[in-house]
Amino acid sequence: MLPSNRQILFAISSICFALIGVALYLQHVHDMLPCPLCVIQRYMFLGIGVASLVAAISGKVRAGTVLALLAALGGLVTVGKHLYVIANPGFSCGIDPMETFLNKIPTAEYLPWLFRADGLCEGATDGILGLAIPQWSAVWFVVLTVLLAFVLLRKKRT
Repeated sequence: MLPSNRQILFAISSICFALIGVALYLQHVHDMLPCPLCVIQRYMFLGIGVASLVAAISGKVRAGTVLALLAALGGLVTVGKHLYVIANPGFSCGIDPMETFLNKIPTAEYLPWLFRADGLCEGATDGILGLAIPQWSAVWFVVLTVLLAFVLLRKKRT
C-alpha cells in the first residue's frame, strides 16, 4: 500500500529539516563555513520543508506542494551553479556582492549561525561517502523534486 500524500509531505519536511541539521553540524562541529550558494540552498531546503509541512497539516496539498516544488527547482538551479563553480575553479562567487547581500538579509543578521555566508564556493569539495557536499545537495534536490512531482501528479489521495 502506497503512503498518502500527507505522509509523503511529512517525510519530505522531515528530510529537509534533517538536511539543515546536517549542514549545521558540518558548519559548527567540523568548521565547514557555508558559502553564498550553500546559504541559498539552505533557504531552499527550508522553503521545501516549511511548505510541505504546512501542506500536510492544513490539507492544502496541491498549493503547498506547488510552493515546495518551486523551492526545489530553485534549489536545483542553485546547486547546478555551485557544481559549475567547483568544476571551473577560476569561476568563483567568494567575497562578492551576493555574499554581502545575503549577509544583510534580516534572517542572516538575526540567525547568523544558520544563514551567514562566510565560505568560498569553490572550496566546498570536502566529501562524505565519496561525494562533495554540493553533490549530496544535488542528489537530495532531485529526490525531493521527484517526490513532490509524484504528489502533484498522482490521483487525489490525502
